[in-house]
Amino acid sequence: MINKGDKNKVRKKRHARVRRTITGTAERPRLNVFRSSKHIYAQLIDDVAGQTIVSASTQDKELAGSIGNGGNVEAAQKVGQLVAKRAVDKGYQSIVFDRGGYLYHGRVKALADAAREAGLQF
Repeated sequence: MINKGDKNKVRKKRHARVRRTITGTAERPRLNVFRSSKHIYAQLIDDVAGQTIVSASTQDKELAGSIGNGGNVEAAQKVGQLVAKRAVDKGYQSIVFDRGGYLYHGRVKALADAAREAGLQF
């Protein structure tokens, strides 16, 4: 059985491998996802300039009141909608999705699907 430390080490290795090919530009920023046991975070990043354009998480003041538990699929959907709304408001429609080495399943998939429904294309 794989313990949690080894699991995260494997995730980081997978993420590093994927990041060699995925980069965010000013025209097409990278939507990065980080998942912890209690919360989920999403950032739109321009890797060329080294800047975060927009971000959203379950700890945002807008979402914190409406979310009881930040570590579930419903919370991930709300974060996906919020990050997409903020990105579209700043004029971004086309992005590159970076799942952070996580499997495209559960909370990560819910966040991505909600972002797509809210207007982002990837």
